[in-house]
Amino acid sequence: MAEVAIRQAISSDILELIKFDHSCETTHVWQLSTMLSDSQMEIQLREIKLPRSLRLNYPRRPELLMDSWTKHTLFLVATVERTLAGYLILDRREDLKSATASDLVVDTPFRRQGIASALVISAQEWLKKQDVTRFILEVPAKNHPGVALARKLKFENNGFIDHYYSNQDILLSFVNFLK
Repeated sequence: MAEVAIRQAISSDILELIKFDHSCETTHVWQLSTMLSDSQMEIQLREIKLPRSLRLNYPRRPELLMDSWTKHTLFLVATVERTLAGYLILDRREDLKSATASDLVVDTPFRRQGIASALVISAQEWLKKQDVTRFILEVPAKNHPGVALARKLKFENNGFIDHYYSNQDILLSFVNFLK
């Protein structure tokens, strides 16, 4: 595997990042079920295997990066042999000593090579230096590779928001407490 370099995004990166294949393929989804009574609320997330793989569109419009990329606390890019391969965007909440990664994208030719992990680990190291103690990853419930990554990196599920994305998909929230 080629060496991955992580750095802050610069303006000349944005047009190339927008061209990435932001979709993903999944073979599993997370199904939400709720049961309510007067004195109890039960919420269950269950992994369901699909009968065939499903291509998912990205829940945000990548072209919006043009106007928003400078507004984020941290915008990291990964390069492999000077070619842009992925990016991670996060925003910090100083009052809560937390940060949330809302976007983590690796372009198709570079997937399954550890680039997303490298981006997350780099972000964690940066956050530790900033005295942030809680790192949250947002993952659409249908994005099985994203959920698998969060679990592999020892993030714990800490909730969900139904109908979060414009496509009405569920947001799964994963947290890692930084030491």
